[in-house]
Amino acid sequence: MRTHYCGLIDESLIGQTVTLCGWVNKIRLQAHVAFVDLRDHEGLAQVVIERENAGGFAVASEIGNEYCLRVTGTLRKRIAVNDKLKTGTVELLAETVEILNAAKDLPFALHENPNEDMRMTYRYLDLRRPEMQAMIRKRIRLVQVLRRYLDERGFQDVETPILTKATPEGARDYLVPSRVHPGQFYALPQSPQLFKQILMVAGFDRYYQIARCFRDEDLRADRQPEFTQLDLEFAFVEEKDVQDFVEDLIRHVFRQVQGVELEATFPRMSWIEAMRRFGSDKPDLRIALELVDVADALKHLEFKVFAGPANDPAGRVAALRVPGGSTLSRKDIDGLTGYASRYGAKGLAWLKVEDRAKGRDGINSPVAKFLDDIALDGVLTATAAQTGDIVFFGAGAWKTVSDFMGAVRLKVARDRGLVEDSWKPLWVTDFPMFEYASEEQRYVALHHPFTAPKIDDIADLRAHAATAVSRGYDMVLNGNEIGGGSIRIHRPDMQSAVFELLGIGAEEAEAKFGFLLKALKFGAPPHGGIAFGVDRIAALMAGTESIRDVIAFPKTTSAQDLMTDAPSPIAAAQLKELHVLVTHGKRETGNGER
Repeated sequence: MRTHYCGLIDESLIGQTVTLCGWVNKIRLQAHVAFVDLRDHEGLAQVVIERENAGGFAVASEIGNEYCLRVTGTLRKRIAVNDKLKTGTVELLAETVEILNAAKDLPFALHENPNEDMRMTYRYLDLRRPEMQAMIRKRIRLVQVLRRYLDERGFQDVETPILTKATPEGARDYLVPSRVHPGQFYALPQSPQLFKQILMVAGFDRYYQIARCFRDEDLRADRQPEFTQLDLEFAFVEEKDVQDFVEDLIRHVFRQVQGVELEATFPRMSWIEAMRRFGSDKPDLRIALELVDVADALKHLEFKVFAGPANDPAGRVAALRVPGGSTLSRKDIDGLTGYASRYGAKGLAWLKVEDRAKGRDGINSPVAKFLDDIALDGVLTATAAQTGDIVFFGAGAWKTVSDFMGAVRLKVARDRGLVEDSWKPLWVTDFPMFEYASEEQRYVALHHPFTAPKIDDIADLRAHAATAVSRGYDMVLNGNEIGGGSIRIHRPDMQSAVFELLGIGAEEAEAKFGFLLKALKFGAPPHGGIAFGVDRIAALMAGTESIRDVIAFPKTTSAQDLMTDAPSPIAAAQLKELHVLVTHGKRETGNGER
């Protein structure tokens, strides 16, 4: 149907007969000539239809934007060269012009940036836009490079089930009713975690899969109900073995796809250090600002807002110096205070350093009156504050302060242009094994319940569960967790002990994880792995904040597909066949009635 792609014609084809197919990007109809910018996924080509070509010119008068055309003609050198266009030195003088399909008036112009609902409803039109084509093709290239790298290094691509067993912990499962087993359900996998561990027991040694995963959770720009992971698992490894290999993998991928050379060795940072310095377990190292603990300077104060957390082992008083920040207005500061409150802050204290040499007289702050000279000088010295700076500080529970001061650090850096234009990867290691969920009054796994603890003795783990450190590790890039993994538990007794600490009793563990516990009894090797978010990496490479831009057919933030109108009601006959009764949101009453 065509001989060449629009975006690939060049001067080597001048004088030849060429057939192009594509969509009308733009048409300029003049008295004696029509110019058509014809577009396909490779780019644009200019087509010239002269009035002497009566048939072609008649067709041109009917053409509108996004009409689908086939054009045959002779390629010639372009008189008015367009340096902004890859094909800007040549043009196609049309001999025949055929409308393959007309296009009705578009709901939005493709050169515009339509609203999100419009984009999702007419996703096929949204995907025609060159910027969207570029982002999706970036993702395609990423997956190609990942596969090739792993295939060449002896990894085995093994598919794992999509219809599987519901598991506790983490997000909610998507459930699928079984027609042949009335009243029973499959679950769509949140990850291939258990199957890839069982593959290690089976002796496959090096596994990978570009896996589709599903989580029924509240959505954000970087979350989707269905998403794609690169899953890797290795037998007979320790942390450094996994980290060194995947570090080389990510360096190779960025070199091949992005044309970027990442650092020769990614820095390693413990979870506690990341939280202390940056208030985040996925720190953005492009930002030079760091949190500083100033509790020692405030312990002696009578003002309990600061002195209380400063003297509490579970408390924290952290400060953040913003160079040149004294120019921030009161409105700016109030905005940051409101922003911090979203992350648990009850307030955000600040000191403007108008003249460091004047001591207290050079400070502008509503909280300075609560600080004696020793405390004030201690905060300024600890933060290395200079004239023209502003110092923000917060006090309270250790984790809460870390969270909201970390959020303030990111926002003020972005607002003031303090984010370096670079790629800054790192490893965050030594995560806590457990977090205590006060509402549920039990421990929950910080990564997942199959992560091995650094404590190898079960009695010791039980005695020190609150402070136990896991063998988990995350790869972080520019403030985004792009991969998370761990060395797994390979002993059945340790796995049972961890289930017990998580409040999963022996009966429940057997019902939900009996197949794993059984497998671990048959010579399971030490093993570990990692999973990378393909959508997140592709979005970073494409320079977009939302992973929806690198997924061909994503869901909205309310988990809907506006193009196909999914989810949608199911016919009563089909529900009956599946043994499913829909109650339309009615909840059970206290006596079990509906």
